Amino acid sequence: MTFASLAARNLLRNKVRTSLTILGVAVAIITFLMLRTVISAWTGAADFAAKDRVVSRHKVTFVMQLPKRYIDKIREQPDVREATWANWFGGRSPGNEREFFASLAVDAKTYFKVYDELSITEGSLAEFEADRTGAVVGDVLCKKLGWKLGDTVTLESGIYPAPPDSAWTFTIRAVYTTTSRTADRSTFLFHWEYMNDTLPQVRKDEIGWVVSRVKDPTRTADVGIALDKIFDVEDTQTLSQDEASFNTSFLAGFSMVLSAIDLVSVAILLIMAMVIGNTIAMGVRERTGEYGAMRAIGFLPKHIAGFVVIEAVVLSFLGGLVGLMLSYPIVEKGLGGFLEQNMGGMFPFFRIPISMVVVALLASMLLGLIASIIPAWLAAKIRVTDALRRVV
Repeated sequence: MTFASLAARNLLRNKVRTSLTILGVAVAIITFLMLRTVISAWTGAADFAAKDRVVSRHKVTFVMQLPKRYIDKIREQPDVREATWANWFGGRSPGNEREFFASLAVDAKTYFKVYDELSITEGSLAEFEADRTGAVVGDVLCKKLGWKLGDTVTLESGIYPAPPDSAWTFTIRAVYTTTSRTADRSTFLFHWEYMNDTLPQVRKDEIGWVVSRVKDPTRTADVGIALDKIFDVEDTQTLSQDEASFNTSFLAGFSMVLSAIDLVSVAILLIMAMVIGNTIAMGVRERTGEYGAMRAIGFLPKHIAGFVVIEAVVLSFLGGLVGLMLSYPIVEKGLGGFLEQNMGGMFPFFRIPISMVVVALLASMLLGLIASIIPAWLAAKIRVTDALRRVV
């Protein structure tokens, strides 16, 4: 039997305490991974944004509109390969008011060229473009609300009220999925012209934002600056950003929330270290006599300290391993599946980052090592006579 295996076997002497400690460490690791995955999924829209897309919006605020004629000027620019536009519709399904999903009025002919990561799985774009009241819906949203290809859907909007004695009625002509981590699979897309034609004259020909694809991805920022200069002389000025910066600007309002989650995740690991330290300290107190006997037969202080450290590291490693094994069904499949289906706009891709798996396991072992320092030091400095006197 090796020195390390002998130290590890000491964990089996109090199986209940060891099991509870492993479970406590596992819960801490699960919580840590859940919080870190929330941050990763939340910020993924910026991390995985397309490098060649520029978003142009009203300079004052995103909720203010732009004149539709701006799209023509943007398309005329030599660095712009393609451009499209959209309006936030704010639609909700009667009878499913609690189900939030994005609904956008888009330019049917260009939207899927600019967002080419959207892949049609049922129906076709040709059918959608040919039907003025047609819609393209994400596969996750269809599954959640029980919609299927060819269904007639009615939406209500607090931003764009339907004309009197009428309703916003659409026919699902295509269903899409996505090849990108940033795209929401719960979005409802329909013809901008359908919405615009029913608006009063004072609200006609306004678009929410413009998305352009540039020819050279290395010049995306420069193209954004150039686009803004075009409209500097207009009454309505623009703010153009690369897609990553645009997505990050939305996260700015949640910066305090993200910082709080960061702090809580660190606090969870510190609590885990204290749990391990308490377990090891209790074990050291119980085995004081044994350590005295070991010193009496020739074991050095460093050997005693080594016993304590190895126990702590093995204990934290086992807890971390159990936590990782439980994290995938609980965090990724359970919570992740729920968030992707019900909050796809914020969490379109909820997966535990591999880097966080490595960090969690290494952190559990490192914190176990740190937690064992004081108990190991106390055990190493025990005098043989004092230890044996406690036994007597």
